[in-house]
Amino acid sequence: MSTTDHPATRLPIEEHTLGNGLRVVLQPDSTLPLVAINLWYHVGSKNERPGRTGFAHLFEHMLFQGSEHVGTNDHFRYVQQVGGVANGSTWYDRTNYYETLPANQMELGLWLEADRMGFLLPALDESKLENQREVVMNERRQHVDNQPYGRAMERVHELLYPPGHPYHWPVIGYMEDIAAATLVEIEEFFRTYYVPDNAVLSLVGDVEPAAALAAIERYFGEIPSGGGIDKVTAEPVQLAAEQREVLADDVQLARVYLAFPAAAFGEPEWYAADLLSTALTGGKSSPLYKDLVYTRELAQDVVSYVLPLEIGSTFIIVATVKPDIDPQEVEKVIGEHLEKTADAPPQQELERARNQLLTAHHDGLQAVEQRADLLSLYTTYFSDPSRLDREMESYEKLTGEDLARFGRTRLVPDNRVSLHVVPKE
Repeated sequence: MSTTDHPATRLPIEEHTLGNGLRVVLQPDSTLPLVAINLWYHVGSKNERPGRTGFAHLFEHMLFQGSEHVGTNDHFRYVQQVGGVANGSTWYDRTNYYETLPANQMELGLWLEADRMGFLLPALDESKLENQREVVMNERRQHVDNQPYGRAMERVHELLYPPGHPYHWPVIGYMEDIAAATLVEIEEFFRTYYVPDNAVLSLVGDVEPAAALAAIERYFGEIPSGGGIDKVTAEPVQLAAEQREVLADDVQLARVYLAFPAAAFGEPEWYAADLLSTALTGGKSSPLYKDLVYTRELAQDVVSYVLPLEIGSTFIIVATVKPDIDPQEVEKVIGEHLEKTADAPPQQELERARNQLLTAHHDGLQAVEQRADLLSLYTTYFSDPSRLDREMESYEKLTGEDLARFGRTRLVPDNRVSLHVVPKE
């Protein structure tokens, strides 16, 4: 076992690595008698391939179907019996599982997570696969295929990223791929990615670090490591020409989506994009929101954000069009504001956006669950949990010229996807 100290952090953070490669991050906080357990596996939809999509999300469901020593659905039952909560989520770059428990039930959470990491396959069978396949396919029907605007972001990424790119397909996967998944393929996916040396375990809350580490070693230490995983890479995306499409949907109001490729999460350009999106639409007094919603009364709402993706990201603006307004008119106004981003924003707007991000960051740190998730994130992507304390420094270093450079190079018509979702005739 190796240990890394982070004396420069304001929060007490300990980082350890077990002999099997499992990285452990501990952040003791006795304010409340709670412990948040957060386990990130460095696998998401980007680790899939065309024709075999949806595996990572399917596994999010499969890992709640029991393991060798835990019955089907007993994971939730055990956690709820002691007053805790548990869940999981899947993203392009990672899958995570988490529990928040009374502090004296920490070992219950560790045992549950260790049992499905080390002993899932003996409990996996065709009936469980078929059951969860139907659940996932129904989830896709409910939240994508039959949901208003449900296909929009999926279609944006299909247009923005070329067919072989790891962000081209949706996290939930395509229906035909989910239907075609076999038990042998699922087992191989698990053996490859759900291994200690591809995971980060973070604990935040009322824990004594030495005792917590001893318990983690006891439950996880004997699980064998994997054989190493090839890193997924892709060429940076820069469009040669604007991609435009109109998508008819069962909606009452049209919606405009404008998307642009941007740098990966963690790069200086990503922070410039995030700060610029906050400056544009962060709050009702922001210039784009105020202009579209209040001054010209063309849209009911408008938001912009940049996705925190690992090998290149998506900057997106979404506006819901008011009745009887042409979506082209809304897009024209958004374009006018994007042209202005080629110049540095007023200092007042820059500071307003920076303060909004700072406030949101520190508000999030109040919850042990959020802190644990961020520690897993910074350790998984950057091998540096102490970024939890230093993340806002990336925004403080930015100048108006940094934002203007992003506007001039990225937010241009030739480098964007324009998707209009309109009501069906």
